[in-house]
Amino acid sequence: MQVYRRLFRHYGNLHWWPGENPLEISVGAILTQNTAWSNVEKAIRHLKENQVLSVRTLGRLSLGHLAQLIKSAGYFNVKAHRLKNFISFLQSRYGGSLNKMFGQDTSRLREELLSVNGTGPETADSILLYAGEKPVFVIDAYTKRIFSRHGVMAYGNSYDDFQQLFMKRIPPDIPLYNQYHAMLVFTGKDFCRTRPRCDSCPLNGWRNVPPLKCP
Repeated sequence: MQVYRRLFRHYGNLHWWPGENPLEISVGAILTQNTAWSNVEKAIRHLKENQVLSVRTLGRLSLGHLAQLIKSAGYFNVKAHRLKNFISFLQSRYGGSLNKMFGQDTSRLREELLSVNGTGPETADSILLYAGEKPVFVIDAYTKRIFSRHGVMAYGNSYDDFQQLFMKRIPPDIPLYNQYHAMLVFTGKDFCRTRPRCDSCPLNGWRNVPPLKCP
């Protein structure tokens, strides 16, 4: 929580994640893998302009057509498959209803999402937290880098290790998880880069310990 307070003083409320509804947020979580959010925004805009951003229409759309519409997100053929896998799961398991899906027990739903080909822990947890408003803390490369550089946990530790580091130490509060993850993303982009800008970072001086190795 010391980190949270330091970052909040610097960033304030970031109102993250961008998206108008749970489907758009879920689609964004899948498309944002290995690319900048600006590229995802372009892809989502194309889906909207072509009036295909609905569960039913995405389910009917051919892989080739979908891939072309999301081309700006990069790895578009792979991501088209992953998006179709998610839509197929949603339709077969929950009749295409996101409301029904998010009515499922959180731990059970997380297991189900992880069983969908192409949906890893970060994507599944982003869908749960931001689209489903479930108290699940999202871990990404920025989070691992920041906390390994401050000597808290080695970068090579597992996703679950880092997730438990947060979920055991801060209350299960959805707005807090949302804001905290957002601030870590911005800190990673603004300061904790491959070549870090430590002098101007709001976390400078938080822990005077030897940094652990990280990319």
